[in-house]
Amino acid sequence: MLSTLAIANYRSLRDLIVPLGRLNIVTGPNGSGKSSVYRALRLLAATARGGVIPSLAREGGLQSTLWAGPERFSRAMLAGETPVQGTRRAEPVNLRLGFAGDEFGYAIDLGLPVPGETQFGLDPVIKRECIWSGPVLRPSALLVDRHGAAIRARGDDGEWQTIPHPVASFDSMMTEFSDPRSAPEMIAVREQIRSWRFYDHFRTDAESPVRLPQIGTHTPVLGDDGADLAAETIREIGDANALDTAIDDAFPGSRVAITNVEGRFEVTMQQQGLLRALKGAELSDGTLRYLLLVAALLTPRPPALLVLNEPETSLHPDLLPALGRLIARASLRSQVIVVSHAARLISALEREEGSESVVLDKQLGATRIVDADSRDLPAWKWPAR
Repeated sequence: MLSTLAIANYRSLRDLIVPLGRLNIVTGPNGSGKSSVYRALRLLAATARGGVIPSLAREGGLQSTLWAGPERFSRAMLAGETPVQGTRRAEPVNLRLGFAGDEFGYAIDLGLPVPGETQFGLDPVIKRECIWSGPVLRPSALLVDRHGAAIRARGDDGEWQTIPHPVASFDSMMTEFSDPRSAPEMIAVREQIRSWRFYDHFRTDAESPVRLPQIGTHTPVLGDDGADLAAETIREIGDANALDTAIDDAFPGSRVAITNVEGRFEVTMQQQGLLRALKGAELSDGTLRYLLLVAALLTPRPPALLVLNEPETSLHPDLLPALGRLIARASLRSQVIVVSHAARLISALEREEGSESVVLDKQLGATRIVDADSRDLPAWKWPAR
């Protein structure tokens, strides 16, 4: 389980250290940085699949995603006594992402290439990556260390061993190195990150594949777009009772079934008082989104981390307590992060034992955690270049 999320110089997240528990709620007003936290988590996940540089490119490149304010604020700036202004940089341009957990921590530092070395002068490069044991990076806890193209790892005797295969500046060591004998920790962290799942705004328009019959194949994990909803195998290899309970909790007297016509599966829903079941094309956007969230949260193969971005979209407020109970149940099997601004859902989740609520706002354009000074925030140290 992750205990800390750290982000530096990504959009409005100038220097954000987020404490994490089993069930986490990230909230705040519009423009406070909630979406940036979600995007930063997706960037972290992309490191394990070789996609962090392309992901940044799709966002407009490093120059478009970097913190746009000064490197640091003076006390006078924070007090409003002097205008905000830039100063001479003390550190090179960097965008940093990292996390720490029960077993391992990981951090990646991205920057710009040395001028004149490449035609891709604005393409971000990976300057450093580290994996360590324990909650805080310390020299004695460091297990795998990537500096530029070179990677070294600690052997069984605790001594450093240089890995003979250099890594390109645009490739993460997480995808380019796969020898479990010399760096088993890297394999463990990579597979942990690859298990993370993200669910954002599902399509429910008239042409959405969720509303149409689809070829049925075993689907223990709901896809990002929800197109394989009808093939979700909860009834066969998951908790069918939990599925029925979740549907009845939100829509009393209703039941969901899957029709199979020549191998094409379609979701149907029998509602109280109706003489026939409604097909996916007939269901409301909110009902369909709720069914998608049920499939995601009751997956027969729970991930290490499940991240939901504004799951309340299109849901009637009366459905949010039921959704909260469903999310709380999922947090017993997976660590869950919910990014939301729905007061009723937030209230339901905050009542759950052990939940961690993080409220964001901005000061001088930089996202911060409300009441951070009075909270016991986790310690964090970035690796030096």
